Amino acid sequence: MINRIGEVLKEKKAGNKDLVKFLEVKKSTVSRWVNNKQQPPLGTLNRIAEFLRVDIRELLHPSDWSNSKVEEFKKSK
Repeated sequence: MINRIGEVLKEKKAGNKDLVKFLEVKKSTVSRWVNNKQQPPLGTLNRIAEFLRVDIRELLHPSDWSNSKVEEFKKSK
């Protein structure tokens, strides 16, 4: 699964440090989420959405980039 946490943080003019402080987690944990190396648990995803004041679906909706990659993959088969 690809998340949009990093994109939404930028849109909201917030940084990883803000999320670290709000969630009281390690910088490395947030970094893994932002870089899609690990997905946060659903409860944490809800808290991230709360912090960013967005619907949780906004964090899960694939970006235009990922949509285009999926379409390219489908066409290549």
